[in-house]
This record gives sequence, structure tokens and C-alpha cells, in this order.
Amino acid sequence: MNNLPRSTTPNDEWSQAIQTICNRTPARIFVGVSGPAYSTTTQLELRQDHAAALDAVHAELDLPRDFGREFMKSRQLFEVQSQATNKTEYLMRPDLGRRLNDVSRQEIIRRCEAKADLQVVIGDGLSAAAVAAQVPRLLPLLEKEAESQEWILGQTFVVRYCRVGILNEIGEILEPEVVVLLIGERPGLATAVSLSAYLAYRPRPGHTDSQRNLISNIHDPGVPPEIAASRIIGLAGKMRQLRTSGIGVKEESVNQIMSAQRK
Repeated sequence: MNNLPRSTTPNDEWSQAIQTICNRTPARIFVGVSGPAYSTTTQLELRQDHAAALDAVHAELDLPRDFGREFMKSRQLFEVQSQATNKTEYLMRPDLGRRLNDVSRQEIIRRCEAKADLQVVIGDGLSAAAVAAQVPRLLPLLEKEAESQEWILGQTFVVRYCRVGILNEIGEILEPEVVVLLIGERPGLATAVSLSAYLAYRPRPGHTDSQRNLISNIHDPGVPPEIAASRIIGLAGKMRQLRTSGIGVKEESVNQIMSAQRK
């Protein structure tokens, strides 16, 4: 107490400590209450975030609106679809989101070169909002990193009503060495715009999550796209070196990646 500045009271110091903690996490801590219930302000914020999560789940991708026509044109970006015919069926039947419909299979065969070193696929997943927010920043960074490695990069495309298991069918059709699926994560009350990157080495039908690697929480307060791109390429490089993916491949720490970037 005697060491506190004259202008600072114990209450001021406690308030500053609480604010510092709250600034370090999006979790709901030290929220306002009124008796056994949340305060009105806290309750309204909770309902707002819940509504944003619901909107993200039910939203549909619109490529020209979400990516921009120049972004699409420069990459010859095109869209295919899983066997789910609409968003409701996609949510009720996860199995349909793991397989392409027949027209989409033929379109991919027609427009994509096989046996690329790295094949990037974009899937709407459970948050089209995450895809719209993160992919326009992340994809150019991935392309630049892959080019610096002198890798052959496959033709990128978008899968509507996409589940992670679709990696297996894409691996079967195009036979790339590594597939990266950028897909919207299930929204939470902290954020509705978080993206995941699933990676697999030569995926094939029957492969499971144990044969895939994941970099999640891709958004500015989590893993910024600039760091995510380096992590994805670093992990893909290890997969190519070890000729495997999943539990047998360990990612370098973020500190190692950031140190390498500074050199």
C-alpha cells in the first residue's frame, strides 16, 4: 500500500489488472452480473455474438462479392459442390459434404492439372464469413511462399457445402503430393470468422483425421494470416520430406517460424 503512487488507489490498480487480463483473451471473464443473472449489457452482448455465430453458419458464399472479380479472374477461381444440394441438407447430412457430386468431379478433372506439389482447396465449411474474411489475405501469401519453394501449385478451386473428408476424394482425383483445405470453422461466441487449414499427404478414400494435420484459429486475434501461411508451408514441406502426414508429423513451434522470418 505504501509503495502505491499517490494518484493510484487499490481499486484503480485492481481495475487496471482486470482490464489487462480481459485484453489478452476473448473469453467471457469478469462479466457483469445482477444477482444470479448476467447484467443487461452482458446479456445483450451474448445474444449479439450468438446471432453472429448463427448467421455465419447459415450464410452462403458469394464469390464475386466475397473475393472480388479481379481476385477470381487472376486465379481462374471456380466453384464446385459436394453432394449436399442446399445448406439445410449439408447441416443435417455431414456425409454428403465429404463427397463431390458427379458434375463437380468432371469439372475438376477438366480444369485442374494432376500431380501438383501443393493443391489448395477452399471450402465454405461451417462459416462462409470466415472464408470471406481470411482467404483473400491468406491465399496470396500461400502462393508467394509456395513459389519461393519452387513448388508446382495446383489450380485452386472452391467447394460449396464442404466437409473436411472431401480431402480424400480430391487426393484420389488429382493425386497431388499435399492437399491444403482452407475451411470455415464452426463459429463460437468469441468469433465467427475463424478459418482452419487441414493438410494431408497424398490423401485417399478411407483416410481419417489421424492422417491429417490442422492449423486452426486463423484470424487476427488468433493466428494472423501471415503467420498461418508460413506454418502451412512449413508443415507441407515436412510432409513432403517425410512422405506422410498426421500423427507422425510434428510442426515447428511458432517461435521458430517467426525467428526464421526475421532472418
